[in-house]
Amino acid sequence: MEVDHGVKRLSMRFIKRYAAPERARLSVELCERISAALEELDLITVPRRLPTSENEYVFVVHKQSPIGEAVLIASAVAMMERLGTPAIPNIFDHFPQARHQLT
Repeated sequence: MEVDHGVKRLSMRFIKRYAAPERARLSVELCERISAALEELDLITVPRRLPTSENEYVFVVHKQSPIGEAVLIASAVAMMERLGTPAIPNIFDHFPQARHQLT
């Protein structure tokens, strides 16, 4: 897969068509395997957990691009917040949708 300028928007229907065309539905386990396969290609997704609905869209981001590095930093901040050690106090008060997309 080639990402334009480090990022590409794809439907889960498109991803399923290439990852598991024989499957009737996307499962949580299949989405986890897809994420792992993308990680091996130096790609990450936003949201970080792939949705199981084929009607949803995700962004596929190259890790080594500027936007990829920003997503990785934001994901680390979100994980620290989730563990109770916020790197930036009250960050998700200002960006409420980010927590769901990054963890």
